[in-house]
Amino acid sequence: MKQGILFVAFAILFGLNLLPSCDRITQPYPPGINLELDTTLYPGNWADYLANEWPTFALNTNTDRNILIEDFTGHKCIFCPAAADLAHQLQEANPGRVHVASIHAGVDGIGDFQSVDAEYTLDFTNPDGLYIGTWFGANDGGFVGNPRGPVSRVMNGGVIFQSPGQWSSMTSTLLTENDLRVNLQSALNYYPSTKGAFLHVEVDKIDASLGDLGIVAYLLEDSLVGDQKMSDNTHNHNYVHRDIHRKNLNNMPFGRQLTPADLNNGKYYVNYSFVVPNQLDGIFNAANMHVLIYVYDMVTKEIYQVIKQKIE
Repeated sequence: MKQGILFVAFAILFGLNLLPSCDRITQPYPPGINLELDTTLYPGNWADYLANEWPTFALNTNTDRNILIEDFTGHKCIFCPAAADLAHQLQEANPGRVHVASIHAGVDGIGDFQSVDAEYTLDFTNPDGLYIGTWFGANDGGFVGNPRGPVSRVMNGGVIFQSPGQWSSMTSTLLTENDLRVNLQSALNYYPSTKGAFLHVEVDKIDASLGDLGIVAYLLEDSLVGDQKMSDNTHNHNYVHRDIHRKNLNNMPFGRQLTPADLNNGKYYVNYSFVVPNQLDGIFNAANMHVLIYVYDMVTKEIYQVIKQKIE
């Protein structure tokens, strides 16, 4: 049977037209956890994976709320390198606490800043990122162009999208407040022979007053040397593009809703399988990829927690 009713209902809710990415498989083990995995990516007997490699999460002792800066950018945007540098500086100054996703999309999806031509040949866009950009372009007055981006999608001045000039102060405020309402931990098993990965996520809803929550997993490419138009209008052929958003797991721009079906002993468990793609330059390097997992309020869009999962 193709991907389950929950995925379809959530896709319809956001007006998406999505194809199922894998088959749904229901197993009696682990109990209470619905699997939506491509088990062919495991190079062996799936029963062995369930018995020996399915992770067991220890008590989550984390007390920190982490921050996600989504930098909506473009390789022809002359103001974007400075914004990317700022986001990277905030990430470096707060290791493990501040995460960055560089999403190549504009207000209308692909604009002049994201387009390719004979001089700028590499396409950094993907359908998930373009959908997210288009949705916020139509629904948030703060997204007026590139560079712009939310800080954990917290509302500020009546809008979610902020100019880079607001990123530092908002990040500092959120790190100081440290209002942990949702906790996350993850585990990943990667198999080089199939280039397949299985990601397992535990969600602890600490604040019982929260409403409906959604979970999203971004696949990012850590860095890539490529073309970028700079602030002086010069063409930099050796610019390092960092934290490039490549896709959303399960091809769902706004993820999926956490439901009672995901609950087991008071916590939510969500599982993903995916094939690690080549880099944008065609080279395969799984170690240069990672996943950002976040949980957000489906009404306000605020991101309550985000964590990084390496692929290794």
